[in-house]
Amino acid sequence: MNAMNPQDRLIFALDVPGKKEAEHYVQLLDGVVGCFKVGLELFISEGPDVIKMIQDHSAANIFLDLKLHDIPVTMRGALRSAEKLGVRYITIHSTEGETILETAEEVRGSGLEVLAVTVLTSTSASSLASLGIRDDLNAAALVLDRAIRAQNSGCAGIVCSGEEAKLVKQKCGEGFKIVVPGIRPEWARISGDDQNRIATPSQAIEDGADMIVVGRPIRDAEDPRAATQKIIEEIKSIPR
Repeated sequence: MNAMNPQDRLIFALDVPGKKEAEHYVQLLDGVVGCFKVGLELFISEGPDVIKMIQDHSAANIFLDLKLHDIPVTMRGALRSAEKLGVRYITIHSTEGETILETAEEVRGSGLEVLAVTVLTSTSASSLASLGIRDDLNAAALVLDRAIRAQNSGCAGIVCSGEEAKLVKQKCGEGFKIVVPGIRPEWARISGDDQNRIATPSQAIEDGADMIVVGRPIRDAEDPRAATQKIIEEIKSIPR
């Protein structure tokens, strides 16, 4: 059973171009969202200042989603720098296997949790072959293999789609965090959606997600705060 507060299980993606727009959503959603995600667009635009802005306006956790991928010595330095920023979660790519994943040990016990990105939720099953993945290895098998490697290497958890969450939870256990993006509530309609492997909030959590990442369904809503509360109510309604 997951003991996390329903609010802490909801991560809002601050996928906006600058600090002004980010601050608007942080102030609007403070007190309802348990974690704000800062991705590449916003972090490259604003740098560490945007992290401080969130910390100044909210007590929520911060998820720095940079999907780091570099040689081990650079990775370890980057993780130490992220630790100093005071963020709670950071993502690294898992495609290089244990060599990169083991850099998570650099910040073990510091309060910064390293999450390994397995297969992007925008990746369709049909595109795996074009990426050089063996024909006999489907997305679920690939995600599970990368999840087990991440757990054995000292990562706190992984990022995967809702389709793989149940299998990973069964194999890796309750102590290994699963973060699921590509969340689409039943009532949300996303124009030009680029996500392929999607799930509703309740589907993802029932299948083992510890946290879900929601962006456009909240950001594009007529009332983003009300949309956020609607998702939290859905989380609360899931049998434990």
